[in-house]
Amino acid sequence: MKYLWRALGYLRGYWLLTAGALVGLLISNATRLVIPRLTQAAIDNGIAVQRVDVVVWAALGMVGLASAGSVFSFLQGVWAARIAQGIAYDLRNQIYAKVQSLSFSYHDRAQTGQLLTRATSDVDVVRMFVGQGFIQLLNALFMMVGSILLLFVTDWQLALVILVLVPVTFGLFAFFANKARALFMQIQQRLADLNTVLQENLVGVRVVKAFAREPYEAQRYARSNQNLFDLNIVVGRLFAIAIPLIFLLANLALLAVYWIGGYQVIGDHLSMGRLVAFANYMMMAFFPMLILGMIITMVSQAGASTERVFEILDAQSEVVEAPSALNLPTVSGQVAFDYVSFRYFGAGELVLRDVSFVAEPGQTVALLGATGSGKSTIINLIPRFYDVTQGRVTVDGHDVRDVTLESLRRQIGIVLQQTTLFSGTIRENIAFGRPDASEEAIIRVAQAAEAHDFITDFPAGYDTLVGERGVTLSGGQKQRIAIARALLLDPRILILDDATSSVDYETERRIQVALGRLMAHRTSFVIAQRIATVLNADQILVLERGEIVARGSHEELMEQSPIYAEIYSSQLQGEPVPDGRGADVRPCPVSQGEGVR
Repeated sequence: MKYLWRALGYLRGYWLLTAGALVGLLISNATRLVIPRLTQAAIDNGIAVQRVDVVVWAALGMVGLASAGSVFSFLQGVWAARIAQGIAYDLRNQIYAKVQSLSFSYHDRAQTGQLLTRATSDVDVVRMFVGQGFIQLLNALFMMVGSILLLFVTDWQLALVILVLVPVTFGLFAFFANKARALFMQIQQRLADLNTVLQENLVGVRVVKAFAREPYEAQRYARSNQNLFDLNIVVGRLFAIAIPLIFLLANLALLAVYWIGGYQVIGDHLSMGRLVAFANYMMMAFFPMLILGMIITMVSQAGASTERVFEILDAQSEVVEAPSALNLPTVSGQVAFDYVSFRYFGAGELVLRDVSFVAEPGQTVALLGATGSGKSTIINLIPRFYDVTQGRVTVDGHDVRDVTLESLRRQIGIVLQQTTLFSGTIRENIAFGRPDASEEAIIRVAQAAEAHDFITDFPAGYDTLVGERGVTLSGGQKQRIAIARALLLDPRILILDDATSSVDYETERRIQVALGRLMAHRTSFVIAQRIATVLNADQILVLERGEIVARGSHEELMEQSPIYAEIYSSQLQGEPVPDGRGADVRPCPVSQGEGVR
């Protein structure tokens, strides 16, 4: 329940509308509670004594009260809907902002389908609760309390008989509420699981088709769908039992009223009008109980959904900007790792161990090593996507934990191994980091990334729509656009995570020539699977199991590192490689441990 109360706390931001909705609710219910008294007057003081004028005035009063009640009920409904939509709007924005602020380690653990379900389905459940469920709950409670009070005013003896059934009814509510809440928590989780399977298949549809796995994936989706279906059936059965039970109690109570009250009317101890009014108030008291029985579904579901929503909003980022963080001034580009060790969240072993090196301004540092050696982890620590476990990372002598994230990341251009483009035009994707960039600047970086020619080959040129995740472009085209996007920032530090992995040899050679010019005055970190792309690096760091096992220039490593010489020999024996000036060099045979002759 604490999460429901917390969700209701958002009403404070809409206090004026909330006050209006509550006033409308009170007035509309008050008019309904007066009508049985007019009915009593029409019967006892009009029909019983044959006074038509009393009947007419009572009828006019009922019409007037019903009309007024309808107007205020309409206003209350409009204002409640506005409040609900406003709170849903706020929650969606907060969830999005929170997800964007969370560190990489959170996203490493989170499933996209789970996040989507919480930001959409769960928020909609909260909206329904605030806009309808909570108002209906207040409405039911007000009507129930008011009706019970008027039952005692009308005939306290009959009221005592009816009151016996109230604790029984509330006992049923409590029982079914506890059962329902646990079930709805499971339903939302299974819905998230279903969305996860769907999202994975939509993203990986080409892989599914390529491996002819459509039947298997269809079965996997069907299993998740069946799990959700089965649990919803259980909930349906639960409420199929609860609602008829409450109706049964209401009918038993009405039967008791007419049985006992009928004897009193016959014995002239109770007027007919009073009996009719009492019966009306009794139904007014029990009808809210029926409403509560239905609202219990919404409340239980909302309780589960609010908990899931606030789990995201309460999530803590492992990378937190210090309150005293400074804006990093324009840097020259020195990057230093000082005995850095690192492990991922929840992992037992370190993936980096005592890594130390200094990249001077303008230098190119290449990272080589097998998969899992720690190359990507090193470049992820520079823009502080993760915090080091031990040691420190500095940029121009500033510990990255002591500066604001925006001022740090604005000076770093990154091209990740898995290229991500957004729906929109090629121009918008290149200008993603600088939306105000001029046309000339966009074209210049596209030319530098060897992307301009293929872009202008499209009929719409730079206004070509790339589709979701750049689906209309080839892997090499997407990668060159990503390189242009990074270069447009004019960063002092450039990170290329295997940035030429999806291009052919000729395109790679042209990109290497362009990047050679562009990286001349920038500190650059290059991860490459092909050693040919890093031969001209100022420093080459060879990593193995999270440790630097060799470092130096190409020539130094050929003389000093058997591991590097073996990599060189296995990859480039007799293969032409770009020398960074546009020419090809055919490396001479080198045995392990020999230098270049």
